Amino acid sequence: MKTIIIPTDFSINASNAVNYAVDMAKDTGASILLLHVYQIPVSVTEVPVVMIPESEMRKAAEAGLKDLKTGIEHITSGAVKVYTESRLGDTIDELEDLCNHIKPFSVVMGTKGLSSIEQTLFGSTTLKAIRHISWPVIAVPPGKEYGKGIKKIGFACDFKEVVKTTPVSFIKDMVKQFNAELHVLNVDYHNKHFKPETPEESLLLHTMLEDLNPVYDFIEHEDIEDGINDFAEKNNLDLIITIPKKHKLLDSLFRKSSTRQLIFESHVPVMCVHE
Repeated sequence: MKTIIIPTDFSINASNAVNYAVDMAKDTGASILLLHVYQIPVSVTEVPVVMIPESEMRKAAEAGLKDLKTGIEHITSGAVKVYTESRLGDTIDELEDLCNHIKPFSVVMGTKGLSSIEQTLFGSTTLKAIRHISWPVIAVPPGKEYGKGIKKIGFACDFKEVVKTTPVSFIKDMVKQFNAELHVLNVDYHNKHFKPETPEESLLLHTMLEDLNPVYDFIEHEDIEDGINDFAEKNNLDLIITIPKKHKLLDSLFRKSSTRQLIFESHVPVMCVHE
């Protein structure tokens, strides 16, 4: 059975991601695994002092997960199998270890936390997960609902080294899983990125995805991320698939000066898949 892993810090936006993942699980027949990773607070003094015993932190984590599980089982009338796991350690390390063991269908995370501090911490955690974890990560915008499901999927592509970098099997599985319409999104501005090999690369991509009958959308925009977001909203896409390393998205996300961030500015869930 497919499993969706949902890391949570129990904040509002994390809970929104939980709701999104639960509806996805109902739609796909997947089970969900709720994960909470906690760290023991230590006072900043000359001699570090543990402020809260580990046993109390573990007890609080398990209680929070139990309440969340009970609520999910109630609203789904037991239709979705729910598992929980609390761990002490670094969130990304523990999440990666769990993913390697479970081999999930996807990891679903919110993009912001409850307070301004949590927005920074949990948002940063999502970005770190995208950077370090080889499994697909879906970043769910605040307030976004699963609604009627995933009917229109956009795949951001720059038509470069498509055979080497395109996760063809994964894209096909996603499109067929949801019986969705696939849009291949290419953003350019006055043919700035058009190369002599572009026509051949686009033909190779079409050959690989031909059985999905994709729609090709050529977006004229100066900024790739903004172009994708604008198109996704205007054309009611339900999910954007991107390859962050290939598009150097991760570098721009981690630059302090970057204000145009596909993950944080999008009102559409973004699924990051590595090459």
